[in-house]
Amino acid sequence: MKKNLKRNIQQIFRVDETELALIREKMETANIRNKEAYFRRMVLDGYVLRLDFSDVREMTRLLSNATNNLNQIARRTNSDGSLFAPDIQKIQADYDLLWGQVKLILQKLAKI
Repeated sequence: MKKNLKRNIQQIFRVDETELALIREKMETANIRNKEAYFRRMVLDGYVLRLDFSDVREMTRLLSNATNNLNQIARRTNSDGSLFAPDIQKIQADYDLLWGQVKLILQKLAKI
């Protein structure tokens, strides 16, 4: 053992080929290349969580679209007092899409 290392106690354990393949797959999924770091994280934290925020980014995009449409309608309504049925339908459609995305995200979070 090297005494000048911060972590100077080595732990060794054995796995079979199937387990090793699973370890490698999980390391890749967690985007961790260093086996020691992966093992340490798994042992100390108990789990590795890698989140995919693509659904949240999509929700943010939908929210931005809905907000922009609402602001445009509000400006026009404030300037000339006109509000049209297609404007309200567009807002409703935007918010339906937005809430659909929110429900999808909540369903995925519930599975974690």
